[in-house]
Amino acid sequence: MSARRREPSLWAGLDQPILAIVIFLMVIGIVLSFAASPAVSTAADPWYFLKRQLLFAGVGVAILSVAAALSITGVRRMAGLALLFSLVLLVLTPFIGVELNGASRWIHVAGFSIQASEILKPSFIVFTAWLFAEEDRGAPVPGRLAAFILYGLCVALLMIQPDFGQTVLITLVFGALLWASGLAWKHTAMLAGAAVAGAAGAYAALPHIRARIADFLSPASDIAARTQTDIAMDAIARGGVWGAGPGEGEIKHVLPMANTDFVFAVAAEEFGLIASLAIIGLFALLFLRAWTLALRMTDPFAQLATAGLALLFGLQALVNIAVNLDIAPPTGMTLPFISYGGSSMAALCFSAGLMLALTRKRPGAYAPRERRAVA
Repeated sequence: MSARRREPSLWAGLDQPILAIVIFLMVIGIVLSFAASPAVSTAADPWYFLKRQLLFAGVGVAILSVAAALSITGVRRMAGLALLFSLVLLVLTPFIGVELNGASRWIHVAGFSIQASEILKPSFIVFTAWLFAEEDRGAPVPGRLAAFILYGLCVALLMIQPDFGQTVLITLVFGALLWASGLAWKHTAMLAGAAVAGAAGAYAALPHIRARIADFLSPASDIAARTQTDIAMDAIARGGVWGAGPGEGEIKHVLPMANTDFVFAVAAEEFGLIASLAIIGLFALLFLRAWTLALRMTDPFAQLATAGLALLFGLQALVNIAVNLDIAPPTGMTLPFISYGGSSMAALCFSAGLMLALTRKRPGAYAPRERRAVA
């Protein structure tokens, strides 16, 4: 009897290291929500944030599964639809959004908050990679011009909120994709100069950015004026090598955003240097694995999109950890897959799903490895 032919499963061909790292990071986020939820919850239920984080993780896994099952063409189309959706939300946010800490970045719907910029980042990166790839293969599409117009529109909408941190992030990834797509060094230097001029203009025009940078450059001299980062640094120092112990941290009782912007400090205080290095190592492995696969890809669009998504994960984690370590001024950027937040978790799982779809093992997807001659 002939064996019954099996249909390929959803997970067939997916890159197992990338999938395992993403799931592990989500588990770390749930553990830290378990530790921080009773302290940061203002509701009657002390496990309010833990339950919501579990819900967000479940929804995120579902989104990841759907995105990971897409074809290369499906990835491009899904990114285009998500980009259009995020741009519409960005246009609406100043009018119907909720203002918090001087910025209007969230739209409240049925008890949940939607942050359009989180959806914008992966969709913009993937769609821009497609525009660059189309122009490079000789298609009658002014890919770079269209990408610059799209970038300018995104930056304008982000700065209206204002959201300087996300603007810097997509600018860095956009510049990296431009360079990777073959932009001349002369033009790269010109664009870098324009980016510096834009940052200087934002510093001059936006008072809250000047205030954040001033606080960063001039540490508080008295306890009453201590910033969130000062408290986070104290918590990290208190953690030492092995940590104060699960549930024994103090930062979550002091900072209102201990489970979002400063979740890394919570991890460092309660679980110590070893856990902190493990988190950093996981993000480094995620970036290196995706980047290594991108270098071997034969499809220019998949190669650029995978590299861009890898940079997105790496840079966002780097910025968040740098803020916790007082190396960079506060930006309001979450730690991927670990910080509490529905929009962040959904968008990051969408990004990871797109990356898994792009890196899926298909016939001809990767150039064969070179074999070394044996003496």
